[in-house]
Amino acid sequence: MNKQIPEMLDSFSQLVAAPSVSSTNPLLDQSNRDVVELLAGWLEGIGFKVELLPITTEAAAPEKFNLIACLGEGKGGLVLSGHTDTVPYSADAWHQDPFKLTEQEDRIHGLGICDMKCFFPIVLEVARQFNASELRQPLYVLATADEESTMSGARALAAYGKSLGRHALIGEPTGLMPVYMHKGILMESIKIKGQAGHSSNPALGNSALEGMHTVIGAIMAWREELQKQFRDTRFSVPEPTINFGTIRGGDNPNRICAECELTIDLRLMPEMDLEIIRADLRTLVSDSIAGSGLSAEYNSVFDGIPGFETDTNSEVIRIAERLCGRESGTVAFGTEGPYLNAMGMDTVVLGPGDIDQAHQANEYLSLQKIPPMLDILTKMIAHFCVQPAD
Repeated sequence: MNKQIPEMLDSFSQLVAAPSVSSTNPLLDQSNRDVVELLAGWLEGIGFKVELLPITTEAAAPEKFNLIACLGEGKGGLVLSGHTDTVPYSADAWHQDPFKLTEQEDRIHGLGICDMKCFFPIVLEVARQFNASELRQPLYVLATADEESTMSGARALAAYGKSLGRHALIGEPTGLMPVYMHKGILMESIKIKGQAGHSSNPALGNSALEGMHTVIGAIMAWREELQKQFRDTRFSVPEPTINFGTIRGGDNPNRICAECELTIDLRLMPEMDLEIIRADLRTLVSDSIAGSGLSAEYNSVFDGIPGFETDTNSEVIRIAERLCGRESGTVAFGTEGPYLNAMGMDTVVLGPGDIDQAHQANEYLSLQKIPPMLDILTKMIAHFCVQPAD
């Protein structure tokens, strides 16, 4: 049965060769079918029961799937989770074909190899050592879609209503550091609409650009209030942040600006509710231009990821710290952790890649990170599935 599973480097190569870009730009967005079908075949080959769950909501959109695989029976156990998609890429910035695994100087290069297709061959290499008959609690492998764009895979999984394991490990690139917390993320667009007119007479129009100046001032004052109210020194940046990312408005110096759009990125502390913050932002903007004759339109560029936090006294965090030989920490990037926690799992984020290599040309994974990750996962499965506490 194990003969159906390729050698680890070969499985790395096959996964990298299967394009699975997810993007909010429909021209770049791709299906993840090839990746999940590869994983499904390999996992079935070592005895897992596999489900492929379609999550595509629009007929014209590429097919998207979540995969849930289970070895063993019962409640509890361990979930090993990762996403199957990659970010878009700039081919001319790569030194080699991004879809061909390339080994150089003790590193393997390829699109998504660090973030985070490398995780699945490592999981397979470990899981093939275990038989269902020796597991007292089940081992799950979870592979999701669209983590890099909309989180539709994680959202669909949370809405699916099926109970999975009690503990979870997400193999995102953390440099082998256990992670128990990250901030929440929102990305919002604010469009102010006014009236165009000849610049020689301000009374002929109503400047959306000047209105946006007022809006930006109000948001900056609100940012200071939030940073006084919410502070957590466990993060390297210990307060919520609001970044003014883009601004576009007007079309000519001699015409009063009729429309101006601002996009902002908000990084929120785990206790801050996304919907409350979004509502507060929109109320703030509307109040700041009240009586001006201007109007505002709002759009969520990215619906957001809730903040994530797992109790550092939880068993999965304590075991991960012991196996890694280091304390758990926090990161600035978002993961599917909050969705797994919401499903009743205690979740640790822990993987062999380095976030500094993610989302860029010539992405790589150091081969030296693979043996310790193999050891960590082997012992995690033994602890939570073979010899779980009664």
